[in-house]
Amino acid sequence: MAKLNSDDHLYMQVSDGIEKMIEEEVLRIGDKLPSVRVLSEEYGISMGTAFQAYYHLEGRGLIEARPKSGYYVRFNHHRFPQLPNVQQPGTFSHEVSVKEMIASIYIDIAAPGVTNFALAVPDASLLPAAKINKSVVYALRNSKDHCIGYEHTQGNPELRKQVAKLAFNWGGKIKPDDVIITSGCLEAISICLKAVTRYGDTVAVECPTYFGIYQAIESLGLKVVEIPADPVTGLDLDQLQKAIKKFSIKACVFVPNFNNPLGSCMPEENKKKLVDIITRSNIPLIEDDIYGELYFGKTRPRPCKYYDTKGLVMHCCSLSKSLSPGYRIGWVLPGKFFDEVRQLKRIQNISSPTLTQAAMAHYLVHGRYEYHLKNLRRALHTQCLRYMQAIIKYFPEDTKVSRPHGGFILWLELNKKVDSFKLRAEAMKQGISIVPGKIFSSGNTYANCIRICFGKPWNDDMDYGLMMLGKMIRKMI
Repeated sequence: MAKLNSDDHLYMQVSDGIEKMIEEEVLRIGDKLPSVRVLSEEYGISMGTAFQAYYHLEGRGLIEARPKSGYYVRFNHHRFPQLPNVQQPGTFSHEVSVKEMIASIYIDIAAPGVTNFALAVPDASLLPAAKINKSVVYALRNSKDHCIGYEHTQGNPELRKQVAKLAFNWGGKIKPDDVIITSGCLEAISICLKAVTRYGDTVAVECPTYFGIYQAIESLGLKVVEIPADPVTGLDLDQLQKAIKKFSIKACVFVPNFNNPLGSCMPEENKKKLVDIITRSNIPLIEDDIYGELYFGKTRPRPCKYYDTKGLVMHCCSLSKSLSPGYRIGWVLPGKFFDEVRQLKRIQNISSPTLTQAAMAHYLVHGRYEYHLKNLRRALHTQCLRYMQAIIKYFPEDTKVSRPHGGFILWLELNKKVDSFKLRAEAMKQGISIVPGKIFSSGNTYANCIRICFGKPWNDDMDYGLMMLGKMIRKMI
């Protein structure tokens, strides 16, 4: 009999064991699985639990039920396509010019009535709207002056206390007074950039990276040096060290955990080495850790902040990707730059909205946030597999796809004949929204790449949208 423990639902433990056997090819595609009765006897579980395990694996697209025959393996990880190549951006300090490209995309990125693979947010159906609504009502009824007045510049005290508690997930020993609440993660990044740079300074970013970071850099009149990143391990540390020797870099802005758009996650030893590099060079690191809680494995990856001993890592995070995109609740742990960041926050907008801070504070105390995160991670992991299977099915064989272990983004490298901007225009004519790769770099590095977000639960619309995209790509080739 297989051994089970009490750390997870029984059906999840059974399904995880079967998934591991599929991944290791103990069970191969086409193999018949034990009957539900045999499975229940083998694991010492009820028939209902055995059915749940198979339903879960079927939902992930790993097995299929055949009428009057039983369950069979239909997919394993060895069918994944090749990973995207590491592309080398220009190794020079240059001005940023992504404003026009991004503006043209944002016109219809969230257009109604489209099959949307563009928006990097979890679907509303995956978020606890009813509980959040209760927290808003509670905040209105019980907060001082019904949340009409200004909040403290540093942020709602209870919310800062809850943020400090969240840091325990990655081993952080943070006090509420170390936290500054911001209007989303991007405001946190922007304020940090203002605190440690001046007009004309050079900033290092990984490439590709989130286009909002480029916009923030461009708006401040800063220059960038783009450091290549691997789709699995992230930032190339050797290239970073060469850039530090060559240029006067005043700050780094990196996304170590589940980078947008690559989905890469830096190994822990690389994060520690990165912190050592920036500490020796006395260069502030602005760390975007917005996807850190959306991991698919057993434990949360640590941020670089965990290894920081000198206060040079400015850790930025948010609830936008895990709980409430529209509430715009983010925060920063500014380290040694605390006073500068707090002053800039006060100048920029006095404080973040009072009502949403109070509501999120109440939710984090009473809303079982960890339970929600557990369900969200499970749903996103399932959706990742489903989207991947459809891409394998419908896209040309030379398509290269990332393999994220967290977040909700896939990065696709297409045939070099494909212009992703033209593909986007053709897709919009069919009511399908995607993001072309060009906007994730300040140059023309990723002209044949696209970003696909799997934040929406798998359904017939998603399947049809990917099928149509595959047809368009084949036509371009």
